[in-house]
Amino acid sequence: MLRRSLLMTAAASGAMLSMPSLVAAQGQRVLKFIPQADLAVLDPVWTTAYVTRNHAYMVFDTLFGMDANLRPVPQMAEGAAAEDGGKLWRITLRPGLRFHDGQPVLARDCVASIRRWAKRDAFGQALMAATDELSAADDRTVVFRMKAPFPLLPNALGKAPSLMCAIMPERLAQTDAFTQVTEMVGSGPFRFKADERVAGARVVYEKFADYKPREGGTPGWTGGPKVVHFDRVEWNVVPDPATAAGALQSGEADWWEFPLHDLLPMLRRGRNVKVEITDPTGLIPTMRMNTLSKPFDNPAIRRALLGAIVQDDFMQAQVGDNPDLYRTGVGVFCPGTPMASDTGMATLTGPRDLDKVRKAIQDAGYKGEKVVMLAGQDVPNVKNACDVAADMMQKVGLNVEYQAVDWGTVIQRRSSKEPTDKGGWSCYCSSWAGMDQLDPAGHLMLRGNGSFFGWPQSERLETLRDQWFAAPDLAAQKKVAEDIQRQALEVDAPYLPFGQYIQPTAYRSDLQGILPGFATFWNVRRG
Repeated sequence: MLRRSLLMTAAASGAMLSMPSLVAAQGQRVLKFIPQADLAVLDPVWTTAYVTRNHAYMVFDTLFGMDANLRPVPQMAEGAAAEDGGKLWRITLRPGLRFHDGQPVLARDCVASIRRWAKRDAFGQALMAATDELSAADDRTVVFRMKAPFPLLPNALGKAPSLMCAIMPERLAQTDAFTQVTEMVGSGPFRFKADERVAGARVVYEKFADYKPREGGTPGWTGGPKVVHFDRVEWNVVPDPATAAGALQSGEADWWEFPLHDLLPMLRRGRNVKVEITDPTGLIPTMRMNTLSKPFDNPAIRRALLGAIVQDDFMQAQVGDNPDLYRTGVGVFCPGTPMASDTGMATLTGPRDLDKVRKAIQDAGYKGEKVVMLAGQDVPNVKNACDVAADMMQKVGLNVEYQAVDWGTVIQRRSSKEPTDKGGWSCYCSSWAGMDQLDPAGHLMLRGNGSFFGWPQSERLETLRDQWFAAPDLAAQKKVAEDIQRQALEVDAPYLPFGQYIQPTAYRSDLQGILPGFATFWNVRRG
């Protein structure tokens, strides 16, 4: 309660001590935005970080977008046609598309971009596994020749969750998928201003004058016409929540992506601030464990930790005592969606017995190995989960070394496969949007082929995932999803789910046109 009182006092006073300069260029229409974290990585294929995904949708465009009903719709594509019983796809580009360097967008740029993205993305890997040949038939036509029909092809190319299939020039897309692209040349509605980037403080974008919005259709999450009404969008990184709240209330900021839940009542009382839930799928905090090093190379130890989780503790650390903003009894798929079920949930909802968990860990062979937790201290929802998870692990006898670092460092270090004494790691926490965990297609945390940070191996999970793609109807998909959840919660434990909470956004009441979903900046205007 003391923390909340201090935050509210500081916010009410309009504390702006650490706020970067927000002075707009004279005569320009400028949108001032406070992102959830610093933009530490620019390449949307290299990381799943949402701040990078949000940045990427400004700079890059995609062949397909996602409408308000979460269905794929043509975006850069003029249209797409499936032939030969679904074994041949032709995607035709809209005419006149250009990159920020003035070069036309060609089919070969798209082919190279798809190939690079598919090496990292779970859905993309499934798409390419079903593809016999991917080529550019001419400058405007991308052709997929499939080994078998793959009706979810538009869903894969237009997926809004990380990792998004960003179309970039062929010369950049030829960069190895495990090497970061740092030159930001896309064909999206905004240009990235590299000369104005200040690491840890500021990112700037300007309207791309040659961007051609899609004609017709209704703006959705990432689909429909992307009409830009601001000349510039300035991201100002403000780690202190009270300072961010003060900036929003005073008008020095227009939009705060993830306001602290403690401050929501105060923000709602402000006449010039609107608090809104734009993503009903919420956020699902998780803990990922490094299966390449001790002690989490042992699935029995990972499984034992499931018995120590009290999801209410994690949720109350995020949102306080407001049950309207969180849900427990959350498994591996987003609650309230078709693939969610109660299968295997006893591991998370049964009686909690820490002594039993401690004994199970010891019986599994734990020898006191150090557990290095990377805790992103500058992102509140990450730090909250890390605090509770570290306490939980210590209570069941694990030797936890809590390393408080900035989120950008977590993103960089989690790619290391080195031992913990050489800069490696044992676990970290992050929050996933519910839309990232709708089904096995894009659920990176359920991959069992060692492709995502933590690198778990599970032949059974991979076999079940293939069966889900081959399922003939929704009922069959649900049955396979139940088997996947059982395997994840009772056998492999590739990660720990901590519940689901709703994260509102807050913005000045004179802003209009903010779309459902994550933060996008087209169609937003000042009313």
